[in-house]
Amino acid sequence: MTEDVELLDDLLRLCAAAGAEPEVHHSLPERRGSWDQAPMVLVGDDAAQRCRGVARRRGVMLVGRDQDVPDVWRRAVEIGAEYVLRLPESEGWLVDQIANAAEGVGRPALTVGVIGGRGGSGASTLACALAVTAARAGRRTMLIDGDPLGGGIDVLLGGERTEGMRWPDFAHSKGRVGGGALEESLPALHGLRVLSWGRDDWVVIPPSAIQAVLAAARRLGGVVVVDLPRRVDEAVAEALAQLDLGLLVVPGELRAVAAAKRVASMAGMVLDDLRVVARGPYAAGLDERWVAQALGLPLAGELPLETGLLAAQDGGAPPGSSARSPLARFCTAFWERALAPEGVGSRTAGDAS
Repeated sequence: MTEDVELLDDLLRLCAAAGAEPEVHHSLPERRGSWDQAPMVLVGDDAAQRCRGVARRRGVMLVGRDQDVPDVWRRAVEIGAEYVLRLPESEGWLVDQIANAAEGVGRPALTVGVIGGRGGSGASTLACALAVTAARAGRRTMLIDGDPLGGGIDVLLGGERTEGMRWPDFAHSKGRVGGGALEESLPALHGLRVLSWGRDDWVVIPPSAIQAVLAAARRLGGVVVVDLPRRVDEAVAEALAQLDLGLLVVPGELRAVAAAKRVASMAGMVLDDLRVVARGPYAAGLDERWVAQALGLPLAGELPLETGLLAAQDGGAPPGSSARSPLARFCTAFWERALAPEGVGSRTAGDAS
């Protein structure tokens, strides 16, 4: 709401950057309910006086381009503005707020990362099964491949030829990525969206792009599962910082435990909540609780053995696709506990054994 042409041009530009289509008014809207129902109201400081006495509501921001407008704070109080913003200094923050309002931000997605304690531990299989079971339960689900050397997690889902964007398409992303646009651009497989790596030349994805993409995925709500590599570089650290919970998959053998201890040490520098998923068969004298105790981490559960898993994948069935399989039951139990009101904050809530 403004008659300041230059300010209006700035605000229209910021709305376009946020992917939002605004209603423009010079004074209070004549259409009943428009003031109350809009997710956000931006009032130019030239229009503040015309809004005096308006019904109070959340999401009103007083915006101007002059740092020294007298009585600006009094005007903000009179119209019930939550923020007083000056352009261009506040442009980046304002774009984020407009985009959040346009996307209808609610509860962010529960974001779970899966890391292998050693090579071949089954972390990608578990990540895929977690995503498949979450989608089958009707949850909005995104599976993100965080390991550029993993061969592409879309292969596990049988979707390597499915149309859609891959990580190389986001290599030059800067600033904010729209959640809805991200979701629509990705391959849809088995009821979920998948962001995987391409199979062309090596492309380095900068940490800023990792941050922007994961933040967009989280804003969509539901669940996000991230398959992570064992090494922790700057980009992986950015991904770890976005997680609510990490699962470290550790086979039940001494060398695997020793390797997993180094992985846990590196990941633990960024991630506060890291839990063990033990996997048999176990060496003599070892079991799932011994593995967790040796690593000094809480036990999230024991990954069940599942015969015929590779044959099912060769036939086009991804891990977790059979609801009655041991792996699917493990994942279903994990989600029930993790998505309970106290799930993520509780050290024992993830125990799916």
